[in-house]
Amino acid sequence: MNERHPHSNKSFLGPLVLIAAVVVAVGAAFAYTAGWLTPARLTPTKIVEVLAPPAGPALGFRRAHAKGICFTGTFEANGTGSDLSKAQMFAAGTYPVTGRFNLASPDLKAPDGSARVRSLSLRIRTPDGQEWRSAMINAPFFPVATPQAFYDLQVASADKSHPDALKSFAAVHPEIGAFSQWAGSAPFTSSYAEDRYNGINSFVFTNAQGQDQAVRWSFKPAAKPVLVSGDELKKREPDFLLADITERVAKATQRWAMTVMVADPGDPTADPSKVWPEDRRSVGVGTLSVTKIEPEADGSCRDINFDPTVLPAGMRTSDDPFPAARSAAYSVSYNRRTAEEKDYPRTPSTTTAGAKP
Repeated sequence: MNERHPHSNKSFLGPLVLIAAVVVAVGAAFAYTAGWLTPARLTPTKIVEVLAPPAGPALGFRRAHAKGICFTGTFEANGTGSDLSKAQMFAAGTYPVTGRFNLASPDLKAPDGSARVRSLSLRIRTPDGQEWRSAMINAPFFPVATPQAFYDLQVASADKSHPDALKSFAAVHPEIGAFSQWAGSAPFTSSYAEDRYNGINSFVFTNAQGQDQAVRWSFKPAAKPVLVSGDELKKREPDFLLADITERVAKATQRWAMTVMVADPGDPTADPSKVWPEDRRSVGVGTLSVTKIEPEADGSCRDINFDPTVLPAGMRTSDDPFPAARSAAYSVSYNRRTAEEKDYPRTPSTTTAGAKP
């Protein structure tokens, strides 16, 4: 996909219904939230609180992406990724994975067909005792360029006293026009198994020779996408995505190919609202296999904080401010939901003892 140019304010200010849909999608877009952490401007607590739905958060659950389902499986590396990173997960071999499919919504009761953005979260462990955590979305880029802009968007969307608050925001942040266009025109698939998930933030890989490369990655499904309209999805059962992925994995392993895209000099690495040109070097590094689905209430992903700054040697954050901001906001969310243990449904035998953040 080619480098995008900012859309005009006019292109964003289409039907108010579309604007509202974009805000809902962005509002939880997997807490690709925020915070430069400059106390006078923005804090992780402010970010977590601005994401709360009108009725308040679902106690005991994640403050964003509240509705989801756990899975376990493997990542089979083909060895090619070792040219980019010395992380053991890219050395040829098979490594255990714990993950989660989820909706980008803070509403635990959101119907599956209502979510514009879907997410995939992963934790991969390697024999050397290290691990990699990542969270991705099916959108190809983020709606805004900075954490502060994300927060300001949430404030504008909640401002009922000023009907033009969103229009005013768009005038200052024209980059959101591209996301609005994607949200209004990109096709939906009928399954978590059919979505491509994109790591829209930039990271730095370092190989054994000490060479650095700025990268982004994506997971492309083996399942052929069946495209449906948003209106059709809204007619389906409220939990159809959860039922579908449970049934699919029970019948057969579901797979995604991981591809790493390498930046050229000058490609924007600090701004996740800008994509890189399609002609950039892409390296297929392995395959994610999902072999078991687990209801989240007692699933292995329940107590994992998918903090994107948990990285093995051979990976590090770039100048993109979002991973650090997300890490801080995720910590607030994690601490709150685990303190609300009594509000979370569990079987008597389930415990959080020894759970890792």
